[in-house]
Amino acid sequence: MQQPMPRRRRALSVSMLLATLLLLAVATSGVSLTIHVQTSTAPTAQARTPTQTVTEFYKALRARRFREAFAMSIYKPAIEGLSAEEFAELQPEFENMAAAAPEKIEFGGEQISGDDATVFARVGGENSDMTALPLIRSSGSGWVFGDRVDQELVLREGKEFFPKARITVHHKQVEAVLFDIVKAQLVYSVQHGGGFADLPTLFKTNPGLAEDTDSANPLGYKFQLALAKDGKSYQINAEPVRYGRTGLLSYYMDQTGMQKKDTGGKPYNPPMKK
Repeated sequence: MQQPMPRRRRALSVSMLLATLLLLAVATSGVSLTIHVQTSTAPTAQARTPTQTVTEFYKALRARRFREAFAMSIYKPAIEGLSAEEFAELQPEFENMAAAAPEKIEFGGEQISGDDATVFARVGGENSDMTALPLIRSSGSGWVFGDRVDQELVLREGKEFFPKARITVHHKQVEAVLFDIVKAQLVYSVQHGGGFADLPTLFKTNPGLAEDTDSANPLGYKFQLALAKDGKSYQINAEPVRYGRTGLLSYYMDQTGMQKKDTGGKPYNPPMKK
């Protein structure tokens, strides 16, 4: 009997996005937590210590006050330049980030050296390691979450930073989905005399694939699987639903491996290998 392939968590995109955008070194995994705030009134930006900045940042993020949260980070230039339409387009990613952000933060101290600071915090539960969270002192804004290297990147990219980061995440997710399909095909092939299945057949025992390959999902890619007449070979194509917004690369995969290329959003069908 074929065993369902473990569902690849939707938190995959969240952890990647947090790692890319928020400099987190840990990915949350469903830990139920609460933030402990020592004062009833949030300190002003100028008065906040690095530890208070981290606390207020996560409070605002979890409360879905995204502009307020990012204003306490090096990503302020990336958010304040977005139009209402562009912000709405990124809203699903921001919502995922809010859902995955830790509620409970156990602080282990902070270090300040001039205009740079490090806050040591445990954000993944009691058994997780302390994470070093970087902050810098910003003129007129007090301490902000992030480091100087990433700040330079944000300043260069401006409002394109978040859309480009989202595309990077989508590319990684598409590749993960393609390899999930290949793994499902291998299991099916072993149990069916070397034959392969179409997507609807794979969905019956791997329902998570149906969600991941739905072009309406936040991933923003459309997937097609073509099965040979004898069922002994197949190919998978994946293209962005909105080229330049949900992705740039088109993918091709068969039993020999995966290939990808920027084709302007068109299907990628590489020449047959000799």
